[in-house]
Amino acid sequence: MTEKDTATEKILTDAMANPSPAKSTGEPGITPLSPSHTQQNDTDQVPSGPSFVVVVAIDFGTTSSGYAYAFTKEPECIHTMRRWEGGDPGVSNQKTPTTILLTPDRKFHSFGYAARDFYHDLDPSESKQWLYLEKFKMKLHTTANLSIDTDLHAANGRRVKALDIFAYALAFFKEQALKELSDQTGSEFDNNDVRWVITVPAIWKMPAKQFMREAAYKSGLVSREIPEQLIIALEPEAASIYCRKLRLHQMVDLASQNGTQNGCSPTDNVGSGMTQGDRYVVVDCGGGTVDLTVHQIRLPEGHLKELYKASGGPYGSLGIDYEFEKLLCKIFGQDFIDQFKIKRPAAWVDLMIAFESRKRAAAPDRTNPLNINLPFSFIDYYKKFRGHSVEHALRKSNVDFVKWSSQGMLRMSPEAMNSLFKPTIDHIIQHLTDLFEKPEVSDIKFLFLVGGFAESSLLQLAVQNMLQGRSRIIIPHDVGLTILKGAVLFGLDPSIIKVRRSPLTYGVGVLNRFVEGKHPAEKLLVKDGTRWCTDVFDTFIAADQSVALGELVKRSYTPAKPSQQVIVIHVYCSEKEKASFISEPGVRKCGTLRLDVSGTESAAPRREIQTLMQFGDTEIRAMAVDVSTGRTVKASIDFLSQ
Repeated sequence: MTEKDTATEKILTDAMANPSPAKSTGEPGITPLSPSHTQQNDTDQVPSGPSFVVVVAIDFGTTSSGYAYAFTKEPECIHTMRRWEGGDPGVSNQKTPTTILLTPDRKFHSFGYAARDFYHDLDPSESKQWLYLEKFKMKLHTTANLSIDTDLHAANGRRVKALDIFAYALAFFKEQALKELSDQTGSEFDNNDVRWVITVPAIWKMPAKQFMREAAYKSGLVSREIPEQLIIALEPEAASIYCRKLRLHQMVDLASQNGTQNGCSPTDNVGSGMTQGDRYVVVDCGGGTVDLTVHQIRLPEGHLKELYKASGGPYGSLGIDYEFEKLLCKIFGQDFIDQFKIKRPAAWVDLMIAFESRKRAAAPDRTNPLNINLPFSFIDYYKKFRGHSVEHALRKSNVDFVKWSSQGMLRMSPEAMNSLFKPTIDHIIQHLTDLFEKPEVSDIKFLFLVGGFAESSLLQLAVQNMLQGRSRIIIPHDVGLTILKGAVLFGLDPSIIKVRRSPLTYGVGVLNRFVEGKHPAEKLLVKDGTRWCTDVFDTFIAADQSVALGELVKRSYTPAKPSQQVIVIHVYCSEKEKASFISEPGVRKCGTLRLDVSGTESAAPRREIQTLMQFGDTEIRAMAVDVSTGRTVKASIDFLSQ
């Protein structure tokens, strides 16, 4: 090493091995030698592994799920899954509800409409023993320290392992898709010929994405030995890939809902209306989350560049269900609703299904009331619980806009229904307003509204009012299948999105040479006569930094002792773009980089392990090599809480 290299040398620290007055939260004694940032050309991409015959995408939604596929020989022909048995009046059943039923002894029983219908038909005394789960995907977004052991609660209050539930669901989709592919090809279809794609919200943090991958391994969808057989796709990105190919007859332009739009004929596609550098926003409004991405199109290939990091929040259509539940609590009492959910779980599910179909009938110009069927057991149980009737409760409550109809229904005025939408829509509009104020989000030509909630005319109107004609608002006809079809296209060509923005700042804690006046005194560590500053944040990548697909961050580390078998390095992250120390507020430990250096021992006096980290994809990857021997070192990066 040259003198210059020595001067800039940074050492990852171990406070236990180096007792000193300075407290360090750093790592075992490992030396990063050469921080650098390189961009790969597309030609030296990581090898893509085996070639696949078909791409199957699973849209694992909060409220509904489904799959679609395309054969690699016919990439333009996307098949959506066969129609499901069952279904609700007034709801198209191309996808199936994300509901799962386990037997009393916790074995998988059924998924989707089949699970819901079977559970509904069980005798109330029996249904309490069965484990029914719905809308459980949100748990991955809302759990702060997500781990392999995170629990979910079934409708009867019993706890189950989240990993088991997600694995059961993925195994169900694997079985359904392979059966359909076998029927289509006339012989048993081999899972090794399938590239699987699972969609997740773009605002999900790394632990939730890794959790999905772990569930896929557990379900047998793919094996740990061939990780590239599974791609994690970001929902609004998938929608974006699909939307830029839309033809005008496949969508509704809210600005002018007539034959020709902005002088284009219905067979033109949006893509043909897009020119080099056009910018557009995709707003993916699902059941659980609303996800926003900002893309710019790069012609002639039509590659996409992300202009601003993905944003959004838990503002999906579930928020309206929660408002309805709050309204019921106001009328009938929180204590009753809590008891009813536990004692009559199947009837509660029925009530929410009845609400769902009326929710879809809400519209800005509606004048007639909406009737919601109350299950008989609700009326019956309320009388037993309170000693008076549901009708009496409605009369006594101060809720004017909900009445009792003699047919056993809650009668809601259109204003009452619209008010249930308001908090959720307000959140979305506020978020969009903030986004459009960002300098990176100027000159937006199109705004695509996708996801199941995008069908709501109340939401459409609110977005129109907010934009005031600044961008064209486009809604694909098959709005609920947009993500699914885009995920298939992404699986066929994962390199279509060339530039992404990092959602967080990532780095590690290192020792730097102590500089008087620059470094705080409490960070001083003296070791063998050399003055070091502890806890320095060595940034790999900054929040909202542009990162190209295949771009690599290189760091070299050397084991503290020649006999060391495993190097463990803590990875830290922050939402702030700049962090100086790992001990700063807002900086937290978020993952672990493990380098397995066993079996790579060499005679070299100093072993250098070069680590390559890739941040430009939907998941963060790590690779490593022993510089002196050229041998690959097993590297893994783990974001799930241990």
